[in-house]
Amino acid sequence: MDNCVAAAGLQAEHGLALWIEHGAQRLLFDTGPSALLIANARRLQRDLTTVAAIILSHGHYDHGGGLAEVLAVAGDPAIYAHPQAWLPKYRRISGAPSRAIGIPPSCCAAAQQRRRHNISTPTAIAPGVFLTGEIPRSHPQEQAEKDFCLDEHGRCQDHFKDDQALYIPTRRGTLVVLGCAHAGLINTLSYIHRLTEAAPFYAVIGGMHLHAATPERIAWTVQALRQFTIERLCPLHCTGIKATAALWNAFPEHCLPGGVGCTLKFIP
Repeated sequence: MDNCVAAAGLQAEHGLALWIEHGAQRLLFDTGPSALLIANARRLQRDLTTVAAIILSHGHYDHGGGLAEVLAVAGDPAIYAHPQAWLPKYRRISGAPSRAIGIPPSCCAAAQQRRRHNISTPTAIAPGVFLTGEIPRSHPQEQAEKDFCLDEHGRCQDHFKDDQALYIPTRRGTLVVLGCAHAGLINTLSYIHRLTEAAPFYAVIGGMHLHAATPERIAWTVQALRQFTIERLCPLHCTGIKATAALWNAFPEHCLPGGVGCTLKFIP
């Protein structure tokens, strides 16, 4: 699932879900916001009953809103998420009434009946597949947006302790899969760079949460990315048109298109 389609006969919506195959493992990284993921999976001949694990990058509806429907048709996947991913979450903009944006209660209830694992530190969830857990904030330029909160009155800002990424070390470098990168794209990559002893990045794929970023923030991000060796970049979901264009302009030989139905293959 992504915000746009890359192949005929598929449907998009605001959200993210990525099917990952690594060796014999079948993993689902996020579920998108609804059961639309299931229709797309059938169209793409992806058998959800074979999924060994479902990873939730963080606790927003557009990444976990389809969880209950997926669990209803899946086999017995393990579920990996930070414990705060299950908390109520809200967004309040310019004094308007707050809007619930957390994982729906029906999905939380469905997950409670399954093998649910709380992840807050770097953890191997399958052979050669890791989750970061909580991501340190080492770059003050990447501040959490103040309109995200943990209570409906907007008094408790959400600093996204639950935001995490998936990474797979390979011979050519580290594959990184992002949900929204609410912790900050550069914060996330800096942390994984440290966890992998400064290995280069084979690919960075997913939402980079720059859709509302200022031109100055986008320019800073592009410049900060130059400190890393990144073979492939695939911005999705919440990266935003302006930031995506800036990334393609800065790294034209390294960027890849995405969208629902896009398949990316990497050498392990």
